[in-house]
Amino acid sequence: MKFYRPLVTLFILCIYCFRVGAAENETIMSTRIFNPLFRTLTHTVDDNFMSVPVISLDGTQQLCFSFDEISDERSYLRCRLIHCNADWRPSPLVESEYVDGFNEASIEDFGYSSNTFIRYVNYRFCLGAEGLRPLISGNYIWQVYDENDPDNVLIQARFCVSEDSSTIFAEATSRTDAGVNDEYQQVFAEAAVPSEMNANLYSDLLLVVTQNDRPDTSRFITRPMRVDGNKIIYDHINDLIFPAGNEYRRFETVRNDYPGMGVDSTRYSAPLYHAYLTPALPRDERPYIYDETQKGRYKIDEYNSTDPNLGADYIMTHFTLDFPQVMEADIFVEGDLTLRDYTDLNKMNYDSATGLYSVDIPLKQGSYNYQYVVKGKNDKRAHAAPVEGNHFQTLNEYNLYLYLKLPGSRADRLLCSRTITFRP
Repeated sequence: MKFYRPLVTLFILCIYCFRVGAAENETIMSTRIFNPLFRTLTHTVDDNFMSVPVISLDGTQQLCFSFDEISDERSYLRCRLIHCNADWRPSPLVESEYVDGFNEASIEDFGYSSNTFIRYVNYRFCLGAEGLRPLISGNYIWQVYDENDPDNVLIQARFCVSEDSSTIFAEATSRTDAGVNDEYQQVFAEAAVPSEMNANLYSDLLLVVTQNDRPDTSRFITRPMRVDGNKIIYDHINDLIFPAGNEYRRFETVRNDYPGMGVDSTRYSAPLYHAYLTPALPRDERPYIYDETQKGRYKIDEYNSTDPNLGADYIMTHFTLDFPQVMEADIFVEGDLTLRDYTDLNKMNYDSATGLYSVDIPLKQGSYNYQYVVKGKNDKRAHAAPVEGNHFQTLNEYNLYLYLKLPGSRADRLLCSRTITFRP
């Protein structure tokens, strides 16, 4: 395949003006891509794309990272870990306290794309097997940098290490303190902490709950409703009431010459293929439709490739939403495809002539989940309800993390985690 390298590089740089810089300057660490030539950052536990990035401290699970660099040649990359507290701010621990050995490792597992219009190098790195073995539990950031420029972080990703020293039971229900079978879902949790930890069960524990692994939905519960022996009960807590939202939308680009699910048409325009998604309509006033989605995840795939990581091409994906202009707020495409972030990458532009919102995102071929969310200029959280609606039947996934924050300790411990799915 002919490769238009100068045109492609200019094309990507013009569309995405990511800030390139040292991620250590970020107060709160998040999964991000800082260099626009790097794409498709994923991490999986035991090669399960539906997994939440949490591994056990005992080393029985394997967490692997994968990403692409738009390039003809490989770069000599290294990676390191940063330990964070429960709020994703770096802890004051020194590297020798949380990493076994040196806190750096070379990324040697790579491959070149095959028969693609956009040439790239795919990299893969697995914790432990190739270095960087965490010594303690908690939140971590995995950072990648060029070996000749360690201060310039290229990409970074969140993950957690759990002690599995406690247990947590949880369920989600549509019988909430804000109404029954309405627009909300409420989480109930019960944790058991061993008495030998000598923890004050009212003040030393922190429960963090997120919906569909979206960081901006995180709820930090600092005090349980009650304690019964060594059991901590989290019930009838307002912060554990979540808007129900709706099932994620879906599309497939496993073929570049034929429109798949959710795709209206495809065409080639040098230097790459384009996929035009079926124009979307708001669902806030429509009845709920059952659908088992992947809760915002995606899976790289190409129908004719034995290794989609190297055989899937990049396609310019055109999103269009028929929705009235929203004042003092922006509409974003939300999902793992944009790293659950809200930047110029996934912010939609309103065209007053057509009355449509649109945004173009180059995505690797595969099967994708996404939704449209509205975020006020000064809001910390984005809201799906204005476009997608709230339906109590929605099969949301809830991720629970129980941390120990002992007085005087220098780092938060992750005692256990659990993921549940709401079933009506």
